[in-house]
This record gives sequence, C-alpha cells and structure tokens, in this order.
Amino acid sequence: MVTRVTTPGNYSAVLANLLAAQRNQMVAGDKVSTQKNGQNLKDYAKSSELLTAMRSVQTRLGVYEDQNKLLSDKLDTQNTALSRVADAAQAVRQVFAEALASGRADTLVEDVEAELRNAVEGMNGRYGGKYLFAGGQVDTRPVTATTLTDLTAGPPISSFFKNDNFKVTAKSDEATTITTGILADNIGADLLTAFQTFQSFNQGAQGPFTGALTAAQQTFLEGQLANWDSVRTDITNIAAYNGVNQKRLETIATDITTRQNSLAGMIGDITDADMASAAAQLQQAQLSVQSAAYVFQALQESSLINLLR
Repeated sequence: MVTRVTTPGNYSAVLANLLAAQRNQMVAGDKVSTQKNGQNLKDYAKSSELLTAMRSVQTRLGVYEDQNKLLSDKLDTQNTALSRVADAAQAVRQVFAEALASGRADTLVEDVEAELRNAVEGMNGRYGGKYLFAGGQVDTRPVTATTLTDLTAGPPISSFFKNDNFKVTAKSDEATTITTGILADNIGADLLTAFQTFQSFNQGAQGPFTGALTAAQQTFLEGQLANWDSVRTDITNIAAYNGVNQKRLETIATDITTRQNSLAGMIGDITDADMASAAAQLQQAQLSVQSAAYVFQALQESSLINLLR
C-alpha cells in the first residue's frame, strides 16, 4: 500500500506542528514570566485538593496572626495602665515614708490625692476608645471616684466601680484560648479602701494632716506602710498575669510564623516553577517554533505553483 503525499496534507501536518510549537512556547513563556507552574487550580489537577486545604489553613493562620497583633497591642496598653496604678500605690507609700522621715505633713493630703487621681486614670485606661477594665461595659467609665472626700461621703467602696463581671477571652490559635480581660474592681477595691482609710483618719479626731506630725499621726502612718506594700504587690501580681499573657502571645506568634513559612514552602513545591527547567523548556519551544516555521516556508517554496512560474 502506498501512502499518497499531497500538498494540502503536508500543509496541514506542518501547520499543526507550528501551532503546537507556539502553544508550547506560550506555556513555557508564562512559566518563566510568572515563575509558577500554572495560573489556576485546574493546572494542578492532581494536587488541587491538597492545595485548597493548605491555602485554607494559610488563610486561617493569617487571621490569627492579625488578631494576635491587635491583642498584643491591647495587652501592652493594659500593662501601661496597670503599671500606672501600681506606681501610684508605691508613690503613696513613699509619701508616707518621707513624711515620717521629716516629721511633717505640709503637703501630705495633696500628694495622696494626686496619686488617687493617677490610680483612677490608670483604672480608667482605654484602648481604641473603649475602657480596658470595664468588662462588657466598655463605654462606661469603670471607676467614678475622683477625690478623697468622695470615698468618705457615705457610699460603699463597691459603688465606685461600674464594671460588670464579663472577662474578655480570645482564641489565639486553634488550640489556645486566653482570658485577657481584667476588671477594675479586682484591681482597685483594696486600693480605694486604703485611700478611704487614710481620708477617714485625716477627717477624724486625730486629723487633719497639717504641719508637724503628731504622735498619733506618726503611729497611723507607720501602720499604713505595710498595708500599702500589700496593695502594690497585689496590683503588681495582676500586671504579672497580664505579662504572662503577653509572653504566651509571643510564643504563639512565633509558632504561627513557623507554620506559615512551612506551608508556603509546601505550596511552593507544588506551584513554583523550576526556573532552570522552565528556561530550558522555553528555549526548546522557541527552537521548535523556528523549525516548524522554516519547514512551512520550505514547503511553500517547493510548491508546484512556484515550479510553473
């Protein structure tokens, strides 16, 4: 059997080869320019389910990462506020010690009231316009006392705290939930009680604190030093709890970054092109196009029409 060789048949075969070579060149060119093995999931048919799952995890980790950055910033702000309250308690203790050392109380009441304001402002600290220590009442100022006389006006200490009992919790990754909420009354109940004790004495029969200290005033202040040490220690412990949460978030952030890097590497192993191989494929495809074009041109020149001219 003899296979007939015809000009249309030759043209058809050469044209098909030319088109195939051009497609290969385009694919190889896309791979080199994008540095990827494909443009969508259908180009990774064998690994599409795995890629979908890994990208889903990658997205979830990104959400945790963004949330934890905000949470870490909030805890930093809480730490600053708690430090301010603890510093106020320490300052009152220092004011008492200095008055005892000098034997005078010329500005004692004013100094103590200034530290009350510092402590209250710390407990009324805000983040993003919301009160940090108000529980769920984030738009309500959690501590309402402003002066020493407020504390001895009659209402109980508890009435000066407007926070509820809701403590904010946050899910920092798939397996970890952190309670970040701290309540104003947990921070300041004993603190305001200590301020109240001072003001009650100042307004009582052995007061007020002006000029030289009396023996009774010296005895009272000496007895208050240990109480203020205890108040400051309790607030410092709350700040330490906040610091533990900060450290946990740092550890989780490091773990999330490690997992993201690992996922990016695994995804890259599937989607990223081998650039050396891709460059070689592009060169080969370009050569194939040139060869097919040359054959096509040669076929045109060998046509019967050209021979009859």
